[in-house]
Amino acid sequence: MAAIDRAPTGVADATLREALATARRAVVFTGAGVSTECGIPDYRSPGGIWTRYRPVAFADFLASADMRREFWRRKFATHETIAAAVPGRGHRAIAALIARGVVSCVITQNVDGLHQRAGVAEDRVVELHGNTTYARCLECGRRYALAPIRRAFLAAGTLPECAECGGLVKTATISFGQTMPAAEMRRAEAASLACDLFLVVGSSLRVQPAAGFPLLAKRAGARLVIVNREPTPLDGYADQVLQGEIGPLLGAAAGVG
Repeated sequence: MAAIDRAPTGVADATLREALATARRAVVFTGAGVSTECGIPDYRSPGGIWTRYRPVAFADFLASADMRREFWRRKFATHETIAAAVPGRGHRAIAALIARGVVSCVITQNVDGLHQRAGVAEDRVVELHGNTTYARCLECGRRYALAPIRRAFLAAGTLPECAECGGLVKTATISFGQTMPAAEMRRAEAASLACDLFLVVGSSLRVQPAAGFPLLAKRAGARLVIVNREPTPLDGYADQVLQGEIGPLLGAAAGVG
């Protein structure tokens, strides 16, 4: 069984610093917990986003203009919260560790783009569930800013279509029933197999297939450390489980205030 340290300081900080200091090919895997400290509610807890705004399935988005309109209504109902959020201490700590060469990349389940806004280069972020801060054409992949889409939708309920090919446009997130991004899954698998430390930060580790990467890394020989406020289903497989607030733990370990 993993050693579990519930203290947010002291031994927990030292344990995390030691794990990072001895790693040569560390990977960080983040979930909602790294962003809840920035004011972005998570999805599954009571009062979370799904409690108030049930997601529109991908098949329904494709099949019905009414459901596409509902998709965008729900998106823009939560848009300001994400748009106003700024990277927290946890994001800044991860960015610092990547800048120092301690961490090779961050694999994230989050869609808020806060890792990039904290200074992590696009090619060092593997977004398993996409990104809600911009949109893409489902046909040709052309990228679109959200601001003009939002203005047109709020003014007249106008649904976005691709100016290039006429295809449907949606946020660059992975909806229920939508195929996981093959390139990102391959990148996450390669990083998991190559790392010597797999550091889980703020994830419930309940969403598949993303939650399979920690075990993949562990079975390939990596040290598995889980930092989360609550227990996870993979705690028993971890070499170390640290329970506490994400920002203070990561910030202290990385020397970031």
